[in-house]
Amino acid sequence: MQSLYVEGNSALYRLSPRVKILSLFLLGLVLFVGDYLPLLAIVTLLAALVYRSTGLSLKESLVRLRPIFLTIVIVALFTLIVNPWHAALATLLRLTALMLFAAAVTATTTITQFMDEITALAGPLERTGWVKADDIGLAVGLVLRFVPEIIARYHAISEAHAARGLRVRPATILAPLIILTLKDADNIAAAIDARGIRRHVN
Repeated sequence: MQSLYVEGNSALYRLSPRVKILSLFLLGLVLFVGDYLPLLAIVTLLAALVYRSTGLSLKESLVRLRPIFLTIVIVALFTLIVNPWHAALATLLRLTALMLFAAAVTATTTITQFMDEITALAGPLERTGWVKADDIGLAVGLVLRFVPEIIARYHAISEAHAARGLRVRPATILAPLIILTLKDADNIAAAIDARGIRRHVN
């Protein structure tokens, strides 16, 4: 499988994974508390600068973000239909800032680091008996692994449509994409259970 992690040595790479994950969580809370547009614009600009510090080329940076940004634009347009323009713009800025910072965190943090930190942070919740910390860490790791695979598969299906002279439409893309993703999920789940990776199964 592909990975969202990119080799580098900037200050963001040297920052503790726990600090980055908690900062992402706090940023999400702060962004959705207020709707002051100038502040949201400044935060979005800062998030873009943080993302550029990962060392990715401009082309690769845009390729990574394009599918997510298109989704954000669609959400903003739907918001514009039922809300004033400033509410739609606030939604666009919030989600864009969160996307940029999340992309920076995932590009500078390995899957193993993510899983270890999420497992450690979920440790107190495990004592309640409601959740299993290892399973939460594993789930987060699998999600991060699946994202680049889904994006790559989306591009592959789009190129296959174009090669056959077919018009690329969401309806014709989503069905095979979902089916292939679910098949992969079933295969991975079977492999996990066969190897006993989930250690806390009752």
